[in-house]
Amino acid sequence: MHPARSRRASLSTPERTPRVRVVVVNYNGGELTISCLEGLQRTEWPADALEIVLVENGSTDGVAARVRAELASVRVIDAGANLGFGGGCNLALTDLDGVDYVALVNNDAQVEPGWLAPLVSALETDPSVGAANPKILFSDRFVDVQLGSDAAERGVGDRRPVGVRVSGVRLDGQDAWERVQLVSGFWGLEHGVNGEGAFQWTSGEAHVRVPAGHPVCALRLAADTERSVRVTSGDQQTELTVTPAPAWYQVALAGEPFDVLNNVGSVVLADGHGADRGYLERDDGQFDEVEEVFAWCGAAVLLPREYLETVGLFEDRYFLYYEDFDLSWRGRAEGWRYLYVPASVVRHVHSASSVEGSRLFQHYDERNRLLTLTRNAPPALAVREAVRHPLITGSYARRDILAPLVHRRPPSVETVRRRMQAYGAYVRMLPEALAGRRRLATRGRLTGEELARWMERP
Repeated sequence: MHPARSRRASLSTPERTPRVRVVVVNYNGGELTISCLEGLQRTEWPADALEIVLVENGSTDGVAARVRAELASVRVIDAGANLGFGGGCNLALTDLDGVDYVALVNNDAQVEPGWLAPLVSALETDPSVGAANPKILFSDRFVDVQLGSDAAERGVGDRRPVGVRVSGVRLDGQDAWERVQLVSGFWGLEHGVNGEGAFQWTSGEAHVRVPAGHPVCALRLAADTERSVRVTSGDQQTELTVTPAPAWYQVALAGEPFDVLNNVGSVVLADGHGADRGYLERDDGQFDEVEEVFAWCGAAVLLPREYLETVGLFEDRYFLYYEDFDLSWRGRAEGWRYLYVPASVVRHVHSASSVEGSRLFQHYDERNRLLTLTRNAPPALAVREAVRHPLITGSYARRDILAPLVHRRPPSVETVRRRMQAYGAYVRMLPEALAGRRRLATRGRLTGEELARWMERP
C-alpha cells in the first residue's frame, strides 16, 4: 500500500466527521453558478465540516459580488483572469491543511442533498481508491424523436448515404439546439455555408432526443433534393416534405419523459479518446451497482487529499478538457483505483460554458487528447494517434472542400481549419508534453497490456 494512503485509515469516527472542501469554478456561469452553490449549501453534511469555495475565473457576470452578499458561507477566491478549469481548481487545491476530501463540482451541475455521504463512504471503505464518481445525469428529461427518409450518396469524394441535414431545434420559439441529443444515425458535425451554421446529416434513419415538457418542436431541416421525411415521437407522427433550402418544420412530440446518463465514470477508447461511460444511454438501472472505472470525471468527483498530494494537481496549460483524464491516468499509473458510486446523483447541463461542437470545444478537445497521449500513453499509441490526426484531416478536406468543388457545391473549410489549428497548437506544446512524459516516467506508466484491459471500442 502506498504510505500516504495508510493515513486515511479512520477519518470518520463518532467524534469526528471528515472535512470536505467543495470547489466550484465560475466563468460567466451566471444563474447556473448561483443555483449550483445554493444546491451545495443544502448538502446533508455537518456545516462545520463542509467548506464551499468559489473560484472566480475573471468573469463579468457579477456572480462573485452576489455570492459575497447573498451566500456569505461560500469562500470566494478571485483568480484575476480566466485560468481555465484546471488552473482555477488548482488555486483551491494548494492549501489542504485540515481538509480530508476535495469535491469538484461543475458550476453547471446541480447536486441532490444526499450526494456527498455515499462518495465519502466509498473512499473511507477502501484507502486504495483515489476518486469516487457519482451518477451524473443530464439536467433535462427527454422524449424520443425518430427521423426517417430515403438516403443517397452525394457523389465522387463523398460516398456516404445521406438523408436530411439537421441544423436547429426550437422549443416554444426559443433556440434549443444545444440541449438536443443526436443519439444515432448521424454522420458527425459539419459546417454549412451561407449562414446555415453547424449541422449533421442523417443516414436515412436517425434518433434524436428533445427536452420533455413541450407538445411540439420546430426542426431546421434541408436536403440535397426534395425529400419526404417521417417524424415519429411516441404515438405522434408527422409527414414532411423537406427541400434543399434550410427551413423550419413543426413536429408533434409525445412519449413518457425519461432520464439520460451523462457520465458513470470515464473510459479510454481504443483510439486513445477519453469518453463518458454510459453517455446518452437511458437511465434504466443498468448502472446501479458500484463499479471500478478507468478514470474519473471532473464534472463531479470526490478526491482524498492524499491522492492530490501524491499524484499532483491539474496540468493547467490544458485550459479546458482532458485535464481530469490526464490526472486520472497519472494516478492510475501510480496504483490508485477509481470507483463509480450510483447512490450519489448529480444533474449536469452538458457543455454549458463551452458548447460541444463549438470552435472552443473542438480546439481544446483535440489538442489536449494528443497532449494526454503524448504524456501518458504507451509509445505506439501516442505516435499512432499523432500521425493519424493530420491524415484524418486530409480525409475531411477531400469531403468538405474537394468533393463540393467537383460537384459545383459551395465548399466548407471550417472543419479542416479547426483541426489544423488544434494540431498546430499540439505541435507547439509538444516539447513541454515530452518533458512531462520524461518526468512522469520516473513515477510509473501503464504498459500497453495494462491499458488494453480498460480499453473499449469507439
